[in-house]
Amino acid sequence: MEFAAQLKQTFRRLRRAPMFTFLTLLMLAAGVGANVAVFSVLEGVLLKPLPYPHPEQLVGVSLTAPGVNLLDAQIAPSDYFIFREQSNTFEDLGVYNTDSVSVTGVAEPEQVPALRVTDGTLPILGAAPVVGRLFSSQDDSPSASQTVVLSYAYWQRKFGGNRDAVGRTVIVDGKPRQIIGVLPRNFHFLDVQDPALFLPAQLDRSKTFLGQFSYDGIGRLKPGATIAQASADVARMLPIVLRSFPAPPGFGLDLFKKAEIGPNLHPLKQKVVGTVGSLLWILMGSLSMVLLIACANIANLFLVRTEGRQQELAIRTALGASRGRIAGELLFESLTVGLIGSALGLGVAYAAIRFLVFLAPSGLPRIDSIGIDSHVLLFTLAIAILTSLLFGSVPVLKYAGITAGTGLREGGRTLSQSRARHRTRNILVTLQVALAFVLLICSGLMIRTFRSLIHVNSGFADPTGVQTFRVDIPDADVPDKVNVLRTEQAISDKLSSIPGISSVGFANSVPMDGNQWMDPVFAQDRTYAQGALPKLRRQIFVSPEYFHTVGIPLIAGRNITWAETYGKIPVALISESFARDYWQTPANALGKRIRISAVDAWREVVGVVGDVHYNGMDQPAVSAVYWPILTANFESDPLQVRREVVFAMRSPRVGSQSLLTEVRQAVWSVDSNLPLAAVHTLDYFYQRSLARTSFTLIMLSIAGAMALLLGTVGLYGVIAYSVSQRTREIGIRIALGAQQKEVTGMFVCQGLLLTGMGVAFGLAAAFAVMRLMSSLLFHVSPVDPLTYVVVTVGLVTAALVASYMPSRRAASVNPVEALRVE
Repeated sequence: MEFAAQLKQTFRRLRRAPMFTFLTLLMLAAGVGANVAVFSVLEGVLLKPLPYPHPEQLVGVSLTAPGVNLLDAQIAPSDYFIFREQSNTFEDLGVYNTDSVSVTGVAEPEQVPALRVTDGTLPILGAAPVVGRLFSSQDDSPSASQTVVLSYAYWQRKFGGNRDAVGRTVIVDGKPRQIIGVLPRNFHFLDVQDPALFLPAQLDRSKTFLGQFSYDGIGRLKPGATIAQASADVARMLPIVLRSFPAPPGFGLDLFKKAEIGPNLHPLKQKVVGTVGSLLWILMGSLSMVLLIACANIANLFLVRTEGRQQELAIRTALGASRGRIAGELLFESLTVGLIGSALGLGVAYAAIRFLVFLAPSGLPRIDSIGIDSHVLLFTLAIAILTSLLFGSVPVLKYAGITAGTGLREGGRTLSQSRARHRTRNILVTLQVALAFVLLICSGLMIRTFRSLIHVNSGFADPTGVQTFRVDIPDADVPDKVNVLRTEQAISDKLSSIPGISSVGFANSVPMDGNQWMDPVFAQDRTYAQGALPKLRRQIFVSPEYFHTVGIPLIAGRNITWAETYGKIPVALISESFARDYWQTPANALGKRIRISAVDAWREVVGVVGDVHYNGMDQPAVSAVYWPILTANFESDPLQVRREVVFAMRSPRVGSQSLLTEVRQAVWSVDSNLPLAAVHTLDYFYQRSLARTSFTLIMLSIAGAMALLLGTVGLYGVIAYSVSQRTREIGIRIALGAQQKEVTGMFVCQGLLLTGMGVAFGLAAAFAVMRLMSSLLFHVSPVDPLTYVVVTVGLVTAALVASYMPSRRAASVNPVEALRVE
């Protein structure tokens, strides 16, 4: 009964002060909602365990090769065979790599993402098919018939969820494959974006050489085994790998020894999450600062409200109310407000989560795990209680122990306020300014970073005017390698005839599309120590029109020609950084000869092109080599052709549905079995490379704007309240001859003093905090002077305005009226 009565009384007080209630709940809902939203992302991405049985036993298996400056390298088939057969610490081990395959014979042909896995990969993750079975060791044998496992989404989309789909045959890359199973609806394969098909890797041990580091490894540790023990186990097996398999033709065993290959094992969740953790923790910390500023503002409101109740509290004390009872009632009111505001914040968080997921950088891992669950609800309850105690304890500490004499004396209207009564509010405002300063510095540095990124020369021109799509020509569809090139050129010619398209080129990769093919490149005029490796260079295979279409400038020499491509003439182009690295100037590189392996033909460098940021705008430009699409005596292969290529078209019609329709018709007029995949503009890849920075910029800017607004409101409130409580003093000053300018200046100086103290404390905090942000910055120092100066001037200006407005009201006080009121 007493609880109900106290709750009823609290609601009555809140109804009597609608503006106080509205402002308090608004600030709480915004602050708590923002924090709960970011926590839900943090929990879903970082804190929640992987959705597999005994996730603590799962490890990502990769390598390191400091001899060639590779800190994180994938594993090779040779590693897989030895690790799986001779490990003492792995219960099982599997490898996988991503692929894109064409599917025909089921409605319209399409290109879909696929995953090639060894037979142990899916069982390691605890996958259990809803229909059929998974791959067996027989399915994974290179001599076995072709099989496929469907994802649940693809099964529903293509076969309507019909269980009879198992046993049917689909044509994948021109070859029939039997469907043997379907994975469950809630199964997600690590951070791989929704593969439609799972194919057996069918690695052939008899044809395996050292190298081909292109597979990701997953291991399940034996019970009781640790990652340190598994790393030592892998280190023990790596020399066995070198003794068990031959080096590829043209390469010696010393080359692999010089690479200094070693183990690089880590918890599987670390592999899935990657480097996004630091970003999320920074955002969480930033919004926690916003909540602290909101709490400081609410504490000031509660202080003002409690000061107005001094006489009431004093009378209750005189009537026998204990300090504990008064403190309990004050805390009960703050707790009620905190719970209501946090409940509203939960609704804000629900909408904010959708906003965050929409803005999230491309490839944010575990995005399907983000939502409001029991852990998020517990966090909301905890933050509601904590914030209630934070802003509720300030008036409790100051007024719960008020005596009857003091309360009646201080509550009278005849005395101006003492400095002691201002001190708490001043401290809270100083704290708000300091926190706002730190957040504004964060926002300013990200703005400077974003400006630096967009002003960096990407290496290609006008990405908004280039449309791209990927095509894969299966060997079952076009067996002859030269005919593959003829088919690709025929498609290029058809595309060129579409109205509005000015040029068409194709390559195995376009800038920032995620291609990571790197190989060492030897130069004929340079000597290498026995077994030494030259630097790794990006390998790109291009048609003659590729550079013009994408807008990569020719620095020196000339382009590759179609005659050289069809004639398999050994020529190549290199990037400017490669030319300067080896021959000081682009002109000196012309006529030099390069190759990859010792049995390859030497290829003459006929041209040098500009450097391109293939890995993203926040990464250095890549040193690259450009080969013709069709090559002879390349990588120990008598004849090679790129069957999977990306077409690029420059046109003012980019992005229009009519253009894409005509493009599909042009491709299918050459080969009706070729689906188009990864249909994007070049600007899509460019913007995706900026996504993490822009996401951080937006979130920190929102936090900074909220902090500036709350801090300014807090400062305004303190000065306004100070003016209202010093009306009699102001009246006396004016009566004694004080000018309006002097009175205004007195309060403006008070506001600027508080701001200056806040900036000083914020400056010290910012120097410490900004070191944590250095990984997010690009060509900007964490102590960038311009950012600090601009933020300081902006914050002081906002403080000046916030202080001046109530100060003008003070200067307009009529001394006669002020003294009469007193």
